[in-house]
Amino acid sequence: MMEPLFGKKQMELVEIALRQGLPAYNGRQITEWLYKKGIASLDEMSNLSKKTRDLLKEHYEVGRQPHVSVIESADGTKKYLFPAGEGRFIETACIPDRERATLCISTQVGCRMGCRFCMTARQGLQGQLSCGEILNQYQSLPERETITNIVYMGMGEPFDNLSSVLDSMEILTSEWGYAMSPRRITVSTIGVIPGMKEFLEKSKCHLAISLHTPFEDERKRLMPAENKYPVRDVLNLIRNYDSGLQRRISFEYIMLRGVNDSQRHVNELARILNKIRCRINLIRYHPIPDSGLEGSDDRTIMNFQQALKDKGIITTLRASRGKDIAAACGLLSTKEIKLHDETS
Repeated sequence: MMEPLFGKKQMELVEIALRQGLPAYNGRQITEWLYKKGIASLDEMSNLSKKTRDLLKEHYEVGRQPHVSVIESADGTKKYLFPAGEGRFIETACIPDRERATLCISTQVGCRMGCRFCMTARQGLQGQLSCGEILNQYQSLPERETITNIVYMGMGEPFDNLSSVLDSMEILTSEWGYAMSPRRITVSTIGVIPGMKEFLEKSKCHLAISLHTPFEDERKRLMPAENKYPVRDVLNLIRNYDSGLQRRISFEYIMLRGVNDSQRHVNELARILNKIRCRINLIRYHPIPDSGLEGSDDRTIMNFQQALKDKGIITTLRASRGKDIAAACGLLSTKEIKLHDETS
């Protein structure tokens, strides 16, 4: 079985070149072909001799994969399905917005965190994506050149696949890679504390935390990970982390009717986020089957937003995109999995 080169860091590619008896600069040339020029086959590496390319082809391949399907919303949002093993798929969303285009990428096949409002959670954890499989969602995108921002908010918990996620961010932000500014990249987590610590130490990218309620008992019912990583410990880590970086800390908050949308929640949010420089992103809920949850109505959401602003908290409302193409993360891949299982 051929080993993919795509997804390896420059240092690793130099080591591969040296192991093959090639000069170190061949490894740097391969790096440029993979990430600067985006080649799909080793034969495209025209400044490497045919002998060198043939030597590499004995053990290695580029290792990228095209998407298997795409659906487009009336608002221009596209959802791509990429293969992730036999009968398994991951979702990648491309969201255009005037001069900005955001790519929402996945880090795992399924997820083990069990959040009640999330369709991906119902798949369970099917597998970890490699660094190359994470980056493939960006490199293999037809409109890659238009992408201005990347968010790790697709399927999976990024800090449950920490090594691959950190490696992918290094390739995205390194001069020898895609040379993207860390300020253009945001990683979302439910609050996996060991991963958060390492991320804060090693990365300059922005951090988003899935909060969804300030009360621990409610959060346990919505997000079982609260039992292992209590929100108070998550907030203490952020509060005690001293960084001179211009890193943005945001809290994601899905608005759920009668669950987390009262003045009581506003007051508690203001209390627990005291002295944390942050913002709250309110999100309209895209229902999933049999969750027992409904989204808050627009009037409640607007009142909630204003009440938070009155408390001095920067609060934004994320625009709902792709509602006509299974907007909730995991819906499209779950449908494809069922179809595959039924026909195989």
